[in-house]
Amino acid sequence: MSSGGLELPPGDSGHEGGPADAPGGVPGTAAAGAAVSLAPPAAGEVRAGAELEWSTEAWSEVRTRAQRAGRAYIWLNLIEQRLRSVVGAVLRPVYEPVHGGDDWVVAAAGPAGQEWVQRAVAVREVSRRKGYLLDPADDNVLSFLTLPQLRELMVQHWPCFEPYFDDRREIELALDELEVTRNVVSRNRALSRAVLEQAERASARLLEVLGAGSGSPSADRLPIDAVEDLVGDRYADVISVHPDRVRLQRQLPAEDLFGGARRLDAIGIGLNLLVQNFSGRRLVRLTEAGCRVRLLFLNPASSAVKRRERELGLRKGELSRSVEMNILHVRRVRAGLKDPSRFDIHVFDETPRFTAYLVEGQSSGIAVVQSYLRRARGMEAPVLVLRGGGRGVPKDADHGLFQTYREEFESVWEDSRPVS
Repeated sequence: MSSGGLELPPGDSGHEGGPADAPGGVPGTAAAGAAVSLAPPAAGEVRAGAELEWSTEAWSEVRTRAQRAGRAYIWLNLIEQRLRSVVGAVLRPVYEPVHGGDDWVVAAAGPAGQEWVQRAVAVREVSRRKGYLLDPADDNVLSFLTLPQLRELMVQHWPCFEPYFDDRREIELALDELEVTRNVVSRNRALSRAVLEQAERASARLLEVLGAGSGSPSADRLPIDAVEDLVGDRYADVISVHPDRVRLQRQLPAEDLFGGARRLDAIGIGLNLLVQNFSGRRLVRLTEAGCRVRLLFLNPASSAVKRRERELGLRKGELSRSVEMNILHVRRVRAGLKDPSRFDIHVFDETPRFTAYLVEGQSSGIAVVQSYLRRARGMEAPVLVLRGGGRGVPKDADHGLFQTYREEFESVWEDSRPVS
């Protein structure tokens, strides 16, 4: 018996693991009947063996694996709960009146599904005996079916689901994409970034098809993030942070940010993110579709522009000419509108403290905010992305950053001057 309470196998050749099973000629192989020493090494003695300590790189890898697995698990959990709800809502009224109780699930599975349904019944009984059923709402066979089994019920009874969903193929393709992720997460193996992103896209699409989404992604400009929705209170209304605007635009192109907006307020020195990345023609169509636009530029003739030029080491007049060109561009956009009153352009003379794009859609809003750094251009400054209004925002969002920058914009707007 070892110090850990494990009984070691004897060296008798009649037992598995004895010398008869050991590879021949391996140095250090214990002879028959010899005891295996598990004593700790003496003081100062170095014993060869496995290195149990984790390096910094190993810990970093473990953290990455855990983060990806956690995100994937939340998405899979949401999908399974939603699909279980849909299957129960559609098939229960069909089978329960005839079979009653939990037998309706057995009947719905039919002969092809008898084996996995009976297995689910057995697992539920074990969970009952061992006290694993913490919520009485889970004490039913349907709660013990896996995602592939729920899918099988849906496919077998598609005529029952067809009145509610247009495209069976789309649902099956999304579930196929999730199967790889499900297997990796259930076995605690490494999940690549590409597979995680694929699973998140498939999950968002599937939730939308199954009626739990928030509408098309273009309507809100960013799909609701499941992790943000569940733990968003930890971060107020900040949903992402980027080291510079280049990396922001890789994740959030201008079309996704501004497309579909119903209200667009922007404040900054030259508003390059909007003017240089969203065409004037597209801005006209956006306004004609009902978007209310208010743009607030730093006055190119103000002393603040000259100070900013000195901070950035620019030639005299370089920044002011750039701002003037941007203002001329949006004036041409406004001149091409049927209703120019929906497109306001103002300038302010205060020291610029930040640039912000406050974009609101029909159901939610999003903001891109950058603070000005003394020696860095706007393209190089860190970026905060905020969500305001709608789903995925903490209940105390009135005290979040989105509202703070909204109030700051309104304050500067009141003191600004219109551009004719």
